Amino acid sequence: MDSTVPVRAVTGQPRRPAVAGRVPPVAGGGRGLPPVHETLICVALPCLALSAAHGQLTGEGVEGVYRSGRRVLAVSRLRIAGGDPVPVLGRMVSAGLARFMAVARTPADIGPDPGVAVERTRDAEGTERITFRSALRQPVRLPVELELGTDLAELGAVATGTAGPGLPASVHGSGLRWTAPDGRHSTVSAVPAPKDALALASAGLLRWELELPPGAARTIELRVGDGRPTRPAGRAGAGPLAEARVEGDDPRVERFLGAAQDDLRALLVRDPARPADLHAVAGAPWRCGLAPAEALWAARMALPLGTRLAAATLRVLARARRAGSGADEGRIPGPLRDAGPHLPPGCTGAEATLAFPAVLAEARRWGMPEQEVAELLPAAEGCLRWLRSATDATGLVRDPGATGLRRAETQAHAHRALLLGAALLAECGRPDATEWQDRAGALRARFREEFWLDDPSGGRPAAALTDGGRPLPHLGGAAAHLLDTGLLGGGRLADGLLDEARTGLLARLLGAPALDSGWGLRGLGTQEPGHSPFGHRAGAVRVHETAVAVTGLAAAGHDRSAASLARGLLDAAEVFGYRLPEMYAGEQRAAGSVPVPHPAACRPAAVASAAAVQILVALAGVRPDAPARTVALQPVPGAPLGAFRLAGLRVAGEPFAVRVTRQGLGMIEEAADGLQLGV
Repeated sequence: MDSTVPVRAVTGQPRRPAVAGRVPPVAGGGRGLPPVHETLICVALPCLALSAAHGQLTGEGVEGVYRSGRRVLAVSRLRIAGGDPVPVLGRMVSAGLARFMAVARTPADIGPDPGVAVERTRDAEGTERITFRSALRQPVRLPVELELGTDLAELGAVATGTAGPGLPASVHGSGLRWTAPDGRHSTVSAVPAPKDALALASAGLLRWELELPPGAARTIELRVGDGRPTRPAGRAGAGPLAEARVEGDDPRVERFLGAAQDDLRALLVRDPARPADLHAVAGAPWRCGLAPAEALWAARMALPLGTRLAAATLRVLARARRAGSGADEGRIPGPLRDAGPHLPPGCTGAEATLAFPAVLAEARRWGMPEQEVAELLPAAEGCLRWLRSATDATGLVRDPGATGLRRAETQAHAHRALLLGAALLAECGRPDATEWQDRAGALRARFREEFWLDDPSGGRPAAALTDGGRPLPHLGGAAAHLLDTGLLGGGRLADGLLDEARTGLLARLLGAPALDSGWGLRGLGTQEPGHSPFGHRAGAVRVHETAVAVTGLAAAGHDRSAASLARGLLDAAEVFGYRLPEMYAGEQRAAGSVPVPHPAACRPAAVASAAAVQILVALAGVRPDAPARTVALQPVPGAPLGAFRLAGLRVAGEPFAVRVTRQGLGMIEEAADGLQLGV
């Protein structure tokens, strides 16, 4: 997890027993984040519903329904004839909906077979439907009771075990109401109306006597509210993202892409200053605020689904840039991020600032309208001017907040910003394009001189240079960013930081077992001091870096390494139900093994979701240049995922479809009028 987690770690609190009207605190000592890797997380931001696989909301841990970060329902416990139904199934149906199945025994049951099945569906917005189905040959009367309660606590307080006790309930229409001392309230309404609600309100109970004829079904529906309308951004109208479709030899790719797009839409939120502008949050449940770097990376990866999300994200961050004068002028603010055991935390604001002109330039290649590009150009130029101030006399880029440190990853981001920014400004008739082009060349030359460490095996890139110029030699997944160049005109790729020979050496390192776990790219190699399979940027697999590696390796012609990482990520996605977390343990893959979850990882996560789009487009080799009305096509040879057809993309604002054969040949099946096949 990055340090942008909006909860704080506190010392453990004594655990109170769960009683009616009270919500117990989080177990687990109160240190760090409670585990959610087995939690079913329904997302349609600003709404969340976190449930255990059994479907009951017991108030334990972080279970509950949340709106805008506040828990509006913590307890929803179903009892039939005084006992809990027996859970048999709990799974996600979509990003925002979970389904649970249970069975209940009745006096009319004959033998061991239960006669009543109970199906519950719960969505992110708090609507729950409970359906009772009888398979009995005679009528049955079911006494049904629901215990409801909440504390109206903020998610951070719930996660750290510092939430207050449950609030007393009162009758509200056909349900219950809870009111916090600050005036915020929550309600649950029920259809059909319960019996004796007034008498049972103080205990937080609703009761029904359901008559079930043979083979019949009855449904109770609950709706949670907090007095404010909810407008999940990802469900509004057509939304900013097209609906891509894929079919192929490997049937998993269809579920991989479908689930990823569903999750990405669920993680979109509105900018409070301009509700029409949407951006992706980093992930649920811990990082539902604006994380500039992750928002830009997700928008960049999703460019094949259209440029509207990128345009909105860029507008949001353009408004957030620092004004005034000084070293920080033009920089996008952002929190620090843990960088592993060998480096101090890195500045995500600097990362976002460097990404801004690159994302704008690539969005134009995919078809962002020129008017939108022109509106965002001044902000991109401001980001490049900040980059000028962050560059030292040697031509390398200093890391904000770490005096004199120059990270390899930061040089890669800066080099891409300079190259793509220079091309963008030149094509748009703006001044200073030559300066940025020259700076890119100087940075590239200096990087090749200072950052490569020779050894008998051919060498490796340094992770960073200290203030005194001493290279830090540890090797990790962040090295994949050295291969990430970006699109120039005519579908060409920008020059890389490394020459061809050293690119080949890095490709070999990325594909070796020390970094390639078999499930994806480790954040730190197994041979490095401080390696930990569960270490965030110290050995765990981060989906973002794996996707960047697949794209960079494929573009550089290192097909086998790209194919290995792509297949490993798809295999991991299958185990995770096609909802990839932001990271998971970097345990080595072996026969019969599965990827091991990281207990504090966000799942879903925006960049992990968008990675499915980027990887499939990279394997298809689609490289558009909408201003020149061309698109190049260079699929990865050998078709590592078999033949597939990818449709529903957007190039130049129009539908685009491509087919890749088993031999790795590509064919465009649908494109905008006048769009020509480039080289």
